[in-house]
Amino acid sequence: MYKVLISGATRGIGRAIAIEFAKRGCSIAFCARNEEAVNAFELLLRRDFHIEAFGFAVDLSSKTEVQQFGVLALQRLGGLDILVNNAGVFLPGTIGMEEDGVFEQLMAVNLAAPYHLSRVLLPELKKSKRAHVFNVCSTASIMAYTNGGSYCISKFGLLGMSKVLRAETLGTSIRVTAVIPGATLTDSWSGSDLPAERFMKAEAVATAVASCWDVNESAVVEELLIRPLQGDI
Repeated sequence: MYKVLISGATRGIGRAIAIEFAKRGCSIAFCARNEEAVNAFELLLRRDFHIEAFGFAVDLSSKTEVQQFGVLALQRLGGLDILVNNAGVFLPGTIGMEEDGVFEQLMAVNLAAPYHLSRVLLPELKKSKRAHVFNVCSTASIMAYTNGGSYCISKFGLLGMSKVLRAETLGTSIRVTAVIPGATLTDSWSGSDLPAERFMKAEAVATAVASCWDVNESAVVEELLIRPLQGDI
């Protein structure tokens, strides 16, 4: 059975993707920052889907912890077929007015963590006949907006990393997909007065991701752009 590693999987899109692949019987390793949430989700995956599941509490702003997570997860899984670089953090602000340190924080989690994790895992992915890397970007990766500041910068960077990785893995079995979702009903939108119907559901994004995985091995969906039915918010 296929082996999946997901960063930031206890909430939102990451959680939905984990459940989608758990339904298929895949073994899953994942991380999040909150240890209690990690333990609870690991138990849920094992109990409800009868799969191997391994959760790790990780501070993704730490290069060392990211690298250790990759190594330990590989040991538990015994191999790897699918990498989902999902974890991300959003803080509003403008370049001129953001608090000092916001740029470094968002770049560390949203861009450096996927970079370092991918570097650890690429040698193992190259051994798989159906290797796939999903980088969960954002419509902020293709469209700058006011008050997006360092978040937009980091997400533009992640889309760029996806393009580079795609170019570098031509000639291998590795497929690379940049997932570019619009407004999705996750904790990032908590406090919004907009109706839930105005947002996409995380499960819709997860279904689309799994569909990219299902594409015949002779093809790859390089960019998956998915927006709410009524357009951007």
